[in-house]
Amino acid sequence: MLKVENLYAGYNGSDVICNIYFSMKKSESLCVLGPNGCGKSTLLKSIARIIDYRGVISIDNEDISFITRKALAKKIALLNQNAQVYFPYTVYETVSMGRYAYLQGLFKKPGDKDKFIIDNIIKKLDIWDIRERMIDELSGGTLQRVFLARTLAQTPDLILLDEPANHLDLKHQIELLDFLKSWVSENEKILIGVFHDLNLARQFGDTAIIMKDGKIAAHGKIDDILNNDIVNDVYGIDIRKFMKDSLEKWK
Repeated sequence: MLKVENLYAGYNGSDVICNIYFSMKKSESLCVLGPNGCGKSTLLKSIARIIDYRGVISIDNEDISFITRKALAKKIALLNQNAQVYFPYTVYETVSMGRYAYLQGLFKKPGDKDKFIIDNIIKKLDIWDIRERMIDELSGGTLQRVFLARTLAQTPDLILLDEPANHLDLKHQIELLDFLKSWVSENEKILIGVFHDLNLARQFGDTAIIMKDGKIAAHGKIDDILNNDIVNDVYGIDIRKFMKDSLEKWK
């Protein structure tokens, strides 16, 4: 369903990611791992066509470079880790923006189908009771769930999440990732998430990519990847030893 071939992208004429190849099928969740500056966020932005790239990115054998921006919004949605509040909309209004690509006309309002999707997502993300509150009054964790709800309201084929558990407490991190994994499976979607927390990634992902210096250092099933010595090389520490030593402190 998703294929990335010979992908290069960066900023100001300098490549940050180089020669990226991978493919994914429906109902699959992929974790993108690696240290700061290795190109994880750049990879997501290029797949979302937010930045220029060289190479081919295709969904269902359709090259996304030939898809209109509005049509692309029905296929791909990106949630950045640093989503900003620019206008004081209500929670409900903010989530409703996810349906923009499906509305016809400049002042068209959401129809019954749009409202059903919006209401359902707001309830599942446990923000129904605050749907009339202004988003500039919310805490970072609650705001993150609102922006995620807006992303899901797009009902895209591919969802890109940059640190999806950012700002959330542990309980809501676990609940959110459980919800996303179920949502991807039940709706036959594809999800690519950037993670720094390897424990959360292991709980969430089916497969993983580890990036180093803008290239893919390893790609495969997440358990195989995290048990491979390549992890120690990429992060520069003995990850398994660190995890085991941390676990011992809970006994």
